[in-house]
Amino acid sequence: MSFIERVWNAQQGLEDRFRRIGRGQYGRVLRLARKPTYDEFIKTSWIVGIGIGIVGAIGFIVYLIWLKVPPVIGDLLGI
Repeated sequence: MSFIERVWNAQQGLEDRFRRIGRGQYGRVLRLARKPTYDEFIKTSWIVGIGIGIVGAIGFIVYLIWLKVPPVIGDLLGI
């Protein structure tokens, strides 16, 4: 088999794989998917940003507790 035939077969295989995407288990999801409107995108971005901020704040509070509480407990116990 020549190099050209191998490349041609590889390209056909890739094209066949991409054609089957619409018929597989994710095909219905891809057919129903649409681009969000500007308002939907902005609201989603705000919600995601607030969620990231909340998770970051919780992590920072845990860090401060981890940093400040052990010395206080050590002083109380006389260690």
